[in-house]
Amino acid sequence: MEGWELFINSLLPMLSGAIQYTIPLTFISFIGGLFLALLTAMMRLANSRIVQIPALVYVSAIRGTPLLVQLFIIFYGLPNIGLNIDPFPSAAIAFILNVGAYASEIIRASILSIPKGQWEAAYTIGMSRRTALRRIILPQSARVSVPPLSNTFVSLVKDTSLASLVLVTELFRKAQEIAARTYDFLLLYMEAALIYWVICFLLSLVQTVIERRLDRYVAK
Repeated sequence: MEGWELFINSLLPMLSGAIQYTIPLTFISFIGGLFLALLTAMMRLANSRIVQIPALVYVSAIRGTPLLVQLFIIFYGLPNIGLNIDPFPSAAIAFILNVGAYASEIIRASILSIPKGQWEAAYTIGMSRRTALRRIILPQSARVSVPPLSNTFVSLVKDTSLASLVLVTELFRKAQEIAARTYDFLLLYMEAALIYWVICFLLSLVQTVIERRLDRYVAK
């Protein structure tokens, strides 16, 4: 009975951490990361090597280093050069940079997967490259990129638990604080895992709805 009472009593603080920090951090990081990813993908697809190289270096650096190390550099390392950033913005910056690197490759691959005939058809009706990209290519590539981007989003929900290491009192940090007082680590960490699973399951349902709505843009 004590275990059940602990489960119930700890549920509200954990949900509070999820609502106040985990979910906002996830959405802010994903939306910011998508903008950065789209910019990076366009740079990678540019004809100029001068434009391509910064994007290549950025993607290589982020994908080649652990997210945890990136978090520590931003929160614990930058103060050494006079840049003090609060915990939540530090975590958001690290996650945005991480999402931007990985999602840029997804977006780039999705654009390249669209048949060249789609470009040629757009040009024959007088569209410029920019218009063709905006009205023809991107809507179709959006549908192709939804599943991998959804996986990135779900992974981001779970990765936000790393923000607890830079003092963000999100869901997992709340579980750690309660476990430190009660010493019932197994129950509380399993409860946190259950909440993460429920959030990810709900997101998978949203993914299905988005895929159906975007299906009309796919050339068949």
